[in-house]
Amino acid sequence: MTDSGSEAEIPEASAPTNTTTRNAFTELMQSSRNRKSKPAEDTSSRMLSRNNPLLKSRDALGEYIEKPESFPSSIVVYYNDDFVAIHDRFPKSSLHLLLLPRDSSKTRMHPFDAFRDADFLRKVQAEVKKLRTLAASELRRRYGKESTQEKVREEAMEADPPPGELPPGRGWDREIMSGIHAHPSMNHLHVHVISKDRHSDHLKHRKHYNSFATPFFIDVDDLPLAEDDARNHPGREGYLKRDFICWRCGRNYGNKFRELKNHLGKEFEEWRKM
Repeated sequence: MTDSGSEAEIPEASAPTNTTTRNAFTELMQSSRNRKSKPAEDTSSRMLSRNNPLLKSRDALGEYIEKPESFPSSIVVYYNDDFVAIHDRFPKSSLHLLLLPRDSSKTRMHPFDAFRDADFLRKVQAEVKKLRTLAASELRRRYGKESTQEKVREEAMEADPPPGELPPGRGWDREIMSGIHAHPSMNHLHVHVISKDRHSDHLKHRKHYNSFATPFFIDVDDLPLAEDDARNHPGREGYLKRDFICWRCGRNYGNKFRELKNHLGKEFEEWRKM
């Protein structure tokens, strides 16, 4: 991820009740660039040895759930008795957070199964909204000075006399997606809270892009899925094998990932200036 702004504390008022909040958004950016670890691979095998490194990588989220206090603010955004919010170690957009429920009866379940519990789903959806608020504030901090919509509002606020009705400014919450993958690559239950821009050095191949740009990514508010919903069968539907479609302009890049990647960089520059 890249950070174009200066350091700023996350407002305590924005954090969930009984939550330990970290100054998290500005410290991870440089450290994430310097990591040499490889992204966790995905597999559907259930026959892996406990000593298999791939299995261990799929379990990597467990340590944040168990001992969030042991991690720096550059990794853990906040935690409370029920949830831990962290930066994704291999972000697929300029801002990519994960919400990890700490309910031991749910953490190892597939999201389709876990979210059949209506009370649990409502609790997670409420926490996602809180994390989205933090994420939207961070996007405003990073890109607000470059945003045309924000500048129009600021100019109106500074006018003398000010207009009777202020322009709304940019709706940063609309620039965020929050949901789960139909086939998660990590074993512990998690919800992605991610900006739409897909601007990241860690976005490297088809799966990385299509897992967020097709119905493989399911909005948390769409859960639970109806039994006849096609998204219950991501493999059958071939979501990850689809052509590359630009998230912003809708252009079809077929199988040409390098061209898509170059295009995404240009779209990012336009997106943050909106």
